[in-house]
Amino acid sequence: MTFEDIRKNLDIKTYIKKSDEVLMALGFTEHSFPHVLCVSRTAAYILETLGYSKHETELVKIAGYMHDIGNLINRIEHSQSGAVMAFRILDNLGMPTEDISDVVSAIGNHDEGTGVPISPIAAALILADKSDVRRSRVRNTDILNFDIHDRVNYSVEKSELKIDENQKQIILNLKIDTAFSSVMDFFEIFFERMMLCRKAAEKLNLQFRLVINEQHLI
Repeated sequence: MTFEDIRKNLDIKTYIKKSDEVLMALGFTEHSFPHVLCVSRTAAYILETLGYSKHETELVKIAGYMHDIGNLINRIEHSQSGAVMAFRILDNLGMPTEDISDVVSAIGNHDEGTGVPISPIAAALILADKSDVRRSRVRNTDILNFDIHDRVNYSVEKSELKIDENQKQIILNLKIDTAFSSVMDFFEIFFERMMLCRKAAEKLNLQFRLVINEQHLI
């Protein structure tokens, strides 16, 4: 079973769409197809660059695509509920048990607070998910009524996650418009996520580095 098989599945598309509608109702930033496809691409880039197999790359793309479907049930502990949903879907589609295990354990461990980078697939998913910070994810069109999450995401003019040439560091490089948000605002809401990224990088034998406006912060 390939990523393209999963991406074309109409039931999975519906779960992603409906999950994003739940988050829209709750006032969260975009978690629909732009986000999940970005996460899939970035997670695949990480494993490909580090020399992991094509099969593992396919699995991390699947995990990235399905990682947020648990928001359909509730935002709280959505990684665990999403893992259970993914298990049922992939089992019904006939995916091999070992592959299901790798995908659902990554999904179940992708969120800060409860997540642990228990495998390279989980680590790549964490890094890809937490690095997707960008202006286009903000739904609120009223700048005057932005909350801190809106301000921080809207302030990010450029976000790039790259592995260095020597494969020793993975660097999240952000360009922030400080007219909308300060660097301290970013750390206020994303500190726990950045610490999880550090653990995920270590699982991949990398050092995590955060650079904001050309200043090395982590």
